[in-house]
Amino acid sequence: MATKFTASQSVEIAVTKQPIPIQHYLRQPQRLVNALVDQNRIQQLSEEVFRLKMRPLNFMSLSIQPTVDMRVWAESNGTIYLRSVGCEILGFEYINQRFSLNLRGYLSPYQLNSATRLEGRADLQVQVDLPPPFSLTPKPILETTGNGLLKSVLMTVKQRLLHQLLVDYRQWVISQTQEQALANNSQLPIFNVE
Repeated sequence: MATKFTASQSVEIAVTKQPIPIQHYLRQPQRLVNALVDQNRIQQLSEEVFRLKMRPLNFMSLSIQPTVDMRVWAESNGTIYLRSVGCEILGFEYINQRFSLNLRGYLSPYQLNSATRLEGRADLQVQVDLPPPFSLTPKPILETTGNGLLKSVLMTVKQRLLHQLLVDYRQWVISQTQEQALANNSQLPIFNVE
């Protein structure tokens, strides 16, 4: 019995003004990925593709651990997009062969009264053909449980984004301005005073 679960989550973030606009930071998708996910759960496969090992998810009496390959890229205006390009369920071959995950999202900067804000949205859809014991469970119960699980996954990502993104952005600005100051100082002529 194929069952579909869906969840969506929107986010809006006020960005504190920094010497370097956030659009420059957002043009580096790997920074966003690192801000959203613990370093030990991510593997960079190419410039734009990242493999994310999710924490185990408990669905009724099942515990599954999806591994999701995501393409993350930035447009010149600083908008970041993400799309899932593959998924694998480790340890459950039956479910792995009958499981599809579709994640689409974006995060985009915009100006509002001379202040920068970020707005974004993520849509997550999972379709799975559940094994026989679950096919006896009424579909509305399965869907309510599954939709709630996906919503909690997106809410966790949102909370991390709200906290970690601006922290990482500030640290990035500090490191960039320090590098620029060092570069400027190294170009000054050196006078020997004896």
